[in-house]
Amino acid sequence: MNHDVIVQASSEDSGTSPVPVLFLCLFLIMGLVQVVRPQLLWRVNSRLQRGWVKDPDATEPTSKGYAMQRVTGVLFLAVATWMLIRNI
Repeated sequence: MNHDVIVQASSEDSGTSPVPVLFLCLFLIMGLVQVVRPQLLWRVNSRLQRGWVKDPDATEPTSKGYAMQRVTGVLFLAVATWMLIRNI
């Protein structure tokens, strides 16, 4: 068999599924929320702590904690954007 035919057949797009693109778009939205309003994510997560923590309001991050969440959100957005571009 010719090697060029095998390489060409393996490089053809066989119709990728839209599911990864939808998940990556959801991740982009989550990353944007983490950068713009990290307090919103904390508020949602604090409701999950109700049974485990005596005072969930006492676990709110400081301003430095929110700044770190924003930095993490920027990195998360960069990776999710890169993955979306590679997947499209």
